[in-house]
Amino acid sequence: MQQPRNILLVDDEEDFLETTSLRLRRRSFEVKTAARWAAALPEVLAGWPHVVVLDVMLPDVDGMECLRLIKEVAPRLPVVMLTGHASLQASVWGLEHGAADYCLKPIELEELVEKIIIAYKDVGTAS
Repeated sequence: MQQPRNILLVDDEEDFLETTSLRLRRRSFEVKTAARWAAALPEVLAGWPHVVVLDVMLPDVDGMECLRLIKEVAPRLPVVMLTGHASLQASVWGLEHGAADYCLKPIELEELVEKIIIAYKDVGTAS
């Protein structure tokens, strides 16, 4: 199976978006960013991303609601959830509702890339 190429980063922290997108592009990923769910939704509906990296806390829509909406329109699209606020309940809910993984910020780039690749491969091998 191919590696994921198109990554959609959805996070309201501009520094995280800028730094992470730059570093992912250096690894030959195509990256689009959105600081709000309203900006991410058209990309999801267009079928552009292979993987979405989604912050749990967004200014316009709760990240858990975003996950639910993504799974409604693109049930096989892998979503890696990120949060700076650890919550066992939220992580369990996210995983039960289709998140491929749930990670704490800050996250090392190597770990994030690994999570993205695993999430993409898992969708390809799911029956």
